[in-house]
Amino acid sequence: MTEEERQSNKRKGKPHRRGSGSVFRRPERKGKQWVAQLILENGKSRQRYFNTQAEAEEALTEMLYERRRGMLATGPKQTLSYYLEYWLELRRTRVRESTYTNYAMLIKRHILPALGQVRLQELKVQQIDALYMSKQQEGLSSKTIRCIHNVLHSALNHAVRINLLARNVADVASPPRKTKKERRSLTQAQVRKLLETARGYRIEGLLTVALATGMRRGELLGLTWQDVNPEQRTLQVQRTVNRIGRRGFVVGEPKTATSRRQITLPPSVIDVLRQHKARQEEDRKAAGAMWEEHDLVFCNRVGRFLDPATLHEEFTALLKAAGLPHMRFHDLRHTTATLLLEKGIHAKIVQELLGHSTIAMTMDIYSHVLPSIQQEAVDKLDDLFR
Repeated sequence: MTEEERQSNKRKGKPHRRGSGSVFRRPERKGKQWVAQLILENGKSRQRYFNTQAEAEEALTEMLYERRRGMLATGPKQTLSYYLEYWLELRRTRVRESTYTNYAMLIKRHILPALGQVRLQELKVQQIDALYMSKQQEGLSSKTIRCIHNVLHSALNHAVRINLLARNVADVASPPRKTKKERRSLTQAQVRKLLETARGYRIEGLLTVALATGMRRGELLGLTWQDVNPEQRTLQVQRTVNRIGRRGFVVGEPKTATSRRQITLPPSVIDVLRQHKARQEEDRKAAGAMWEEHDLVFCNRVGRFLDPATLHEEFTALLKAAGLPHMRFHDLRHTTATLLLEKGIHAKIVQELLGHSTIAMTMDIYSHVLPSIQQEAVDKLDDLFR
């Protein structure tokens, strides 16, 4: 059959077969005319209707995949647990591994115990709201409950898209409001105190680069010497490293497309990095045959990835030695952004330095800094009228 004949058959509504399924058009129907059809083992067919051929073909691909996995939902008795298992499998290759692991944890720990046995097509808004209220009573933070909501909402959206559900009941569910978390940051004097105390500590170089760049912890732990150009005083953020349960250390892509970025370093930071590399050479000699070469800028005593738990312990001890309040390592990132904004650096520059996806995100996170900046701007404007 020629290509012209095949296209003619499609226009006439004849099935376009793919394995034991087919995609065809029913022009006599009102509304959705494209059909994705799968022949089941009992000889019966399963059909779903779509507006376009592309949507129907995508749905058929998923239906064939579901059947190969033995997970095809053939009727209204499918439970939410059964469906979420299928949805998670689809997500596995479409999101970062750390994101997939987080989805799986939220589903297993929070959603399935409460709603797993509910039939997908019988899930009600009241049941979802009851889940959120029970999690609040258990003491979960608003942020965690909203993460549960986002996972459930995304999964049900997919069910609507492939015609398993007529509507997404999570659309009208009521997760707790997003609360503004107080972000700690150090003053300029406290930063100086921290760096002075850090001299001679193993994490001196790591702290210096963190404060100078605002890089995320995973980005710092994934940095290699090949990413650093001392002559041009730049470094490239090209990967991130996270420790994920039993999987151990997992190297992945940066958090967003804008997270893959080039950062210019002050000359003083380049000097600290040179000193850090010299100390690393001493560690290499001391480790001897135990050293594992991964070209990491910040590693443990034998060249392997630096464990985030070890970093937390050393950072906490350093804060105590400096007489500074307890804070998360991530708060160094907030410190960098806050100090830059307070010094009048444009928010667009801060956004690019931090690798935020939009300037709106930067402005939203650091809105607490804006009043002082606005006051300074008003004071300068006032000079024009004097």
